[in-house]
Amino acid sequence: MEDALHDLLRSVDTPTVCNAIEVAQGKRGFNAFTRGTMLASDPDGVMVGYARTARIRALAPPTEPPEVIKARRMAYYKYMSEGARPAVCVVQDLDVPNAIGAYWGEVNTNIHKAFGLAGTLTDGVMRDLGDLAEGYPVVAGSIGPSHGFVHVVDYDQQVRIHGLDIRPGDLVHADRHGAVVIPKDVVAGLTDAIATLMRSEKIVFDAVKGKRIGFEEFEAVWAVFEAART
Repeated sequence: MEDALHDLLRSVDTPTVCNAIEVAQGKRGFNAFTRGTMLASDPDGVMVGYARTARIRALAPPTEPPEVIKARRMAYYKYMSEGARPAVCVVQDLDVPNAIGAYWGEVNTNIHKAFGLAGTLTDGVMRDLGDLAEGYPVVAGSIGPSHGFVHVVDYDQQVRIHGLDIRPGDLVHADRHGAVVIPKDVVAGLTDAIATLMRSEKIVFDAVKGKRIGFEEFEAVWAVFEAART
């Protein structure tokens, strides 16, 4: 990803990216986004990058030998430390909807930030709010106090987060609204699509923000707005 596009994507929210994808595709119907409400550790935090994926469990102790679990955990950390950057850590909790294991707290956010990851997207649990690594956003399914019996099940596999299927290497954009996977075929046109979107929305904002207008004036503005998006 070019630095200019990365900086642009970090400067906009996920709803803007959703809308821009539709502009780039020339139609509505884009549906590679999370469903339901997610929780953000930082309301201003935005993460953009290629997915590094894993799956965890925490409700019950693992049944495999401790040395197997430890080796897999270390292999997971090695995997997260490698790969293309920018990157986002994407972790599915297989205990959902009964997840209790807060894998994401002060320790792991600092570790993953040190690996150069941009943030974590998970349907699982986060904790240590106020003590998470600065500048490392977490978008999670819930908040809880305990890590339970959390352990890594596997990594570098397709995962599912709040209805969104994410494959290793997918380009992910996430913030307090949730997450989207940006289709490969729109990446080249995304900068122009965002610019088009911003110009068209400005037409409406200039006409209505802080003002009182009637329907006829609005109708004329809306016609110009729709023309600007095509």
